[in-house]
Amino acid sequence: MVSVDDVAAMRRAIVLSARGLGTTSPNPPVGCVILDACGVPAGQGFHERKGEAHAEARALGEAGSAARGGTAFVTLEPCNHHGRTPPCHQALIDAGVRRVVVSLIDPTSRGSGGVARLREAGVQVDVGVLEQEAHLVLGDWLTATHRQRPVVTWRCSPDARGEPGFDRSAVAAEFDAVIDDPLTAREAEPGTHGDGALALPATLPPAPPQSAAALFQVGARTALIRHPDVGRTWLDAGLVDEVVVLIPDALAHARPAIPEGCAITAIDRTSCGLSITATPTRLISCRSE
Repeated sequence: MVSVDDVAAMRRAIVLSARGLGTTSPNPPVGCVILDACGVPAGQGFHERKGEAHAEARALGEAGSAARGGTAFVTLEPCNHHGRTPPCHQALIDAGVRRVVVSLIDPTSRGSGGVARLREAGVQVDVGVLEQEAHLVLGDWLTATHRQRPVVTWRCSPDARGEPGFDRSAVAAEFDAVIDDPLTAREAEPGTHGDGALALPATLPPAPPQSAAALFQVGARTALIRHPDVGRTWLDAGLVDEVVVLIPDALAHARPAIPEGCAITAIDRTSCGLSITATPTRLISCRSE
């Protein structure tokens, strides 16, 4: 049975996991919190980038012997395979953790998943705690994994005539790749991904579907488009998942440049203007079915 303390611990793990957004790809952003046998916080951690310790390993390292008999709260099912780091399910077993609470199952598990392995070892496992909240952080990674292409956001701002223009102020920290012209992509925040984890091609293929596939292949799970022509082309190809139009106060009377085929799904007031989020109607239809 899930308790109030369970919810609080998992919520902390979810918040921690968000610190890995924009740096963990192609790995997922995961958080972990460990309570000792008395329910007292003993360790916590999040995965920062590929090749470095996973969230569970960081939390176990901080908890030390206090993890024995305790409970681990993990936003994504502990991995079950050897990569650059050992499997996390085994680390939890070796640490003597009595119970593991998981938000979301990992669709990339190879063979028997980490949950199954933990249960086989006699560890109590509860799955599905705060799924929707964990999905706020892991959603893009899960979607990209399912579609085999990055989740794409097109951010633009209107020019003096109200037409979509360049959004040079767009914050890129949460993305893996940025596309500023038709044939090139760059790491959104240079040097933030693991060594060799995001080896972007020097030139993208001319066709958007091939470009998207190429970005996914080299590790990008999210991409930001800041060029109006590229945004329109990728939108027409069904490859844009969200459009964000920023209207500064100086252009308050400009026509909102919402692309055809999109519907406004959110409007927020910022310190310098309006931020309008639009979603392709094809995606809205899919979500409502």
